[in-house]
Amino acid sequence: MVAAPLAYFRGEFLPASDAKVGVMTHALHYGTAVFEGIRSNWNSEEQKHSVFRPREHYVRLHDSCNILRMHLQYNVDELLDITKELIQKSGFKEDLYIRPLVFKSEERVANLKLHELSDDFVLLAVPLGNYIDTRAARCIVSGWRRIDESMVPTRVKISGNYINGILAKTDAILAGYDEAILLNDDGSVAEGTGENIFIVRNNIISTPPISSNALPGITRDCVMHLAVEELGLTVEEREIGRGELYLADEVFFTGTAAHLTAVGEIDNRSIGNGDVGEITGALQDLYFTLIRGSNKKYRHWCLMV
Repeated sequence: MVAAPLAYFRGEFLPASDAKVGVMTHALHYGTAVFEGIRSNWNSEEQKHSVFRPREHYVRLHDSCNILRMHLQYNVDELLDITKELIQKSGFKEDLYIRPLVFKSEERVANLKLHELSDDFVLLAVPLGNYIDTRAARCIVSGWRRIDESMVPTRVKISGNYINGILAKTDAILAGYDEAILLNDDGSVAEGTGENIFIVRNNIISTPPISSNALPGITRDCVMHLAVEELGLTVEEREIGRGELYLADEVFFTGTAAHLTAVGEIDNRSIGNGDVGEITGALQDLYFTLIRGSNKKYRHWCLMV
């Protein structure tokens, strides 16, 4: 029997194609939804899925709900249990992308408010391979600027916010690039379209602070920890100027979907030798071992299913 994407929706497990909402759903019209992206990495040796840091993702999902005045009826432990059962029922023996979505489900249009509207929850499990299908991405600095937290919160995953990155990435791909980099209104570097960004210069790793409208990424946190604790490197959070991207020895992205992806070119300028840098490669080796539950020291970051 061929495995097919499943969903947990309104208290039951069902084919994802059967989890439907009406065309008047508030979230469809206004982007009033919050989500997470969680990787479930297939461990072929143990024949198990390794769900990477799901607890942290679900804590952040609850934070996002708080911003949009939503009530998520499941606590973190209950969400972990539902995730385990969804993966088991799915039958997939490959890497999966787990997508929890909480949304304003009220079927009401011309209603610009968050309170007095019903909420709903759905959890999906779908196969996902490489998000950026290259060893070292070709990037362009986008003409679109990163939205500012004074406009809408940027430190949680609000669905409507992502049109900002979608516009930038679409333009980049149509221009022949793999990804775009977004700047803030003051010209400082914010992040990629769906990833945090790091630069390496003289063996020091730098990344924009959360105050630069960067998402407090869970993969970001993981890589910062590995760089300090396993490689003994210095990691600093500071504002980064556009010119620093071109002068960096290495640049890389981090994100649940993108994993840890090297950047080989920005605005038609080679970064380092245009391939995966030494530090980026060392971090990749560590990261790809531990996300499958193969590194005993970091096994606690993985939910084995």
